[in-house]
Amino acid sequence: MTRITRFFLAASFAATQLLWAGLAQAAAPPELIPMWDASDDANATTVDHAPWQELLDAYLSEHPSGINRFDYGALQAHGEHRAQLASYIDALAAIDPRTLAKAEQLAYWINLYNAVTVSVVTDHYPVESIRDISDSLFTFGPWGIELVIVAGQPLTLDNIEHGILRPIWGDPRIHSAVNCASIGCPNLAPEAYRSDNVEALLEQGATDYVNHPRGARETEDDLLVSSIYDWWQADFGGTDAGVLAHLKRYARPELAETLDRYTEFDDEYDWNLNAP
Repeated sequence: MTRITRFFLAASFAATQLLWAGLAQAAAPPELIPMWDASDDANATTVDHAPWQELLDAYLSEHPSGINRFDYGALQAHGEHRAQLASYIDALAAIDPRTLAKAEQLAYWINLYNAVTVSVVTDHYPVESIRDISDSLFTFGPWGIELVIVAGQPLTLDNIEHGILRPIWGDPRIHSAVNCASIGCPNLAPEAYRSDNVEALLEQGATDYVNHPRGARETEDDLLVSSIYDWWQADFGGTDAGVLAHLKRYARPELAETLDRYTEFDDEYDWNLNAP
């Protein structure tokens, strides 16, 4: 066996081990980062998300497929708007969210996650998938890269989703709100989250996703659901029955009748970029 062959075999083995480690982590319950579990519900301060709304209005569009598309290429070419996105993220990072009321925090973290995701994809565009963006040969995607500093703490997208949003709020609809820039993901909402609309947007996001074919659909001989319900099953009751109960809660009548015929399912996910 040549040295080159040994190198590639070792690299392949390491990549496989990391992939399986990532899948195991995905299946685990969220683990709270304790410092972020604080709020001040007496604080009436609201965060200005207007700059993010302007960017959503300019670059996010509805698509006949029912999957919203973001024009990363157009944003990349527009220097003023790229600066606006960077300034918006910096403005959020300058706030200590622990001083905010709980509902204001929820909108803050969701918008920060989505804005940082758009920023990192735009910086690396063109890419076919967000998974093509990484900081090493053996990682997939930017989720483990420290991309923003809040209250002096460097944070990754994984930190925000799995160390803050999921464990603090314990709300499975979080998965319909944070966007991973992929076709298979729930839509990036066309409206910035705010404390006065966050509940309505969470409900709308869950309803839209469950009733779209990438959320749940019947094939010739099976029920096929988004892999989100498999990866994060712990957030949906921890069982197939829990996932089905969540789907039925949001399913419109035709889909609800379909779901009643199943006790288990297969899953799939499309990682292609949600660009036009």
